[in-house]
Amino acid sequence: MSKTNHINRIPRAKGIDMAAFYSPKECGRKAKHIVFSADNERVVEEFITILGMKEQFAEHDVPMPNKMVMFGPPGTGKTLTAFHLAHRLQLPLVLVRLDAIIHSHLGETGSNVRKLFEYARANPCVLFLDEFDAVGRTRESNDEVKEMARVVNTLLQCLDEFEGDSILVAATNLETQLDQAIWRRFDTKMTYSMPDESSRRLYISKLMGQFEQESQLEDYTCERLTGCSYADVEQIVLKAKRKAIIASSPLHEQFINDAYVEYMPRVLAT
Repeated sequence: MSKTNHINRIPRAKGIDMAAFYSPKECGRKAKHIVFSADNERVVEEFITILGMKEQFAEHDVPMPNKMVMFGPPGTGKTLTAFHLAHRLQLPLVLVRLDAIIHSHLGETGSNVRKLFEYARANPCVLFLDEFDAVGRTRESNDEVKEMARVVNTLLQCLDEFEGDSILVAATNLETQLDQAIWRRFDTKMTYSMPDESSRRLYISKLMGQFEQESQLEDYTCERLTGCSYADVEQIVLKAKRKAIIASSPLHEQFINDAYVEYMPRVLAT
């Protein structure tokens, strides 16, 4: 890929060619519609504030937080949070799906994990480890593949040695399967859930923006998409917008309903 692209493969020579790079500017565009719960917004703002007070914390000999783990259902904003942090901190985001680095020769998996952390140590970034449970699962559940226990031990050592100007962000949908020793290494934890009515309404409003629409459409959309994740809401609203553009028409209820039926979201209770 060209170096002018916002997304670049990390050089194979670094040993982490399975990662993708996003510039802070690209991260800002991707996270521009993010909606936090009140608790998560407080955690994020405190995390960012602390990182801007390095001298004060050093003066009091209090370590800086540099590791955050996020857990909750798919589509609830974990990945967007990583983009948001990278944008706010003006650091590039290195995104890695950990299930992609598990090698058929498991001895290489531990090596891949170590190379990720070595890259972050040498290059200030937000290292985002998605599908974190793929590598960090409890060792008790891996009796049939003892080598995976060694991978967890490698990960523990990397977490203990993680320092410098990079930030580690991990995300999982299966937090109960994370090894407890790994869980304890994270100084910041964030819980994600399906959007409630007020959060869903705010997100829909951001997504619709200034797009021409019939009156009260946001109210209808908010009700129609009850139980949808943020990711589902985004895809349905975007699909409805496309229909309106094709028809040279303002956005209206039928487009929302048709998009909902076509997308077939897996609706969960809020």
